[in-house]
Amino acid sequence: MSRYSIEQFVQETRQQDRGQGLFELENDRMLEVNLNGQIWCKTGAMVAYVGQVKFEREGILEKGVGRLLKKAITGEGTKLTKATGQGQVYLADSGKTIQILQLNNESLFVNGNDLLAFEPQIDWDIKVMRKLTAVVAGGLFNVRLEGSGHVAISTHFEPLTLICRKGYPIRTDPNATVAWSGNLQPEFKIEASLKSFFGRGSGESFQMEFDGDGFVVVQPYEEVPFQAGAAGG
Repeated sequence: MSRYSIEQFVQETRQQDRGQGLFELENDRMLEVNLNGQIWCKTGAMVAYVGQVKFEREGILEKGVGRLLKKAITGEGTKLTKATGQGQVYLADSGKTIQILQLNNESLFVNGNDLLAFEPQIDWDIKVMRKLTAVVAGGLFNVRLEGSGHVAISTHFEPLTLICRKGYPIRTDPNATVAWSGNLQPEFKIEASLKSFFGRGSGESFQMEFDGDGFVVVQPYEEVPFQAGAAGG
């Protein structure tokens, strides 16, 4: 077989059944969902599917009036689509690296831009970072996930997880911060002396400070947050 033949290309890139369960990584940047029921996924993330699958955008009152008000504050907010049925659904997010996490009666905060998919039994809610909404166009917000089940997040390139300890705070660039453990509550700090070095995309001198026992996930990239009124994918 020729090294560059079509047959060789197909063999090297074809879909593989790895028997890993509901969420399965086809490669670092493509998630296969072996759907038999329902999942939530980021609107615009579906690139292909096989089988009988119905896609429905999140209902305007899916999580009640309270979350609807939060959505108004954050512009478009987190755009989610419900996939229901049986088959294989393939998800990707602008070529970002995908990580699969298993929650076991745990909670996790994920940046709204970086949440790719999760199981329907996981409870979720939008948390608005109010102190930064006036600084960053469109505001910054995250999603709190709680319960048991699979969650898929996406990062630009490979993430780094920092272990946080009480009394030894970690400061991060808001636009490079992907996720953190559910028990941590970040504070927002201004450090004018770091203006030229820290967080060019987040008001330059603004940082998130985490002080407690847990972890914080960052990526080597400053992600542009959702713009208010931006169209969904």
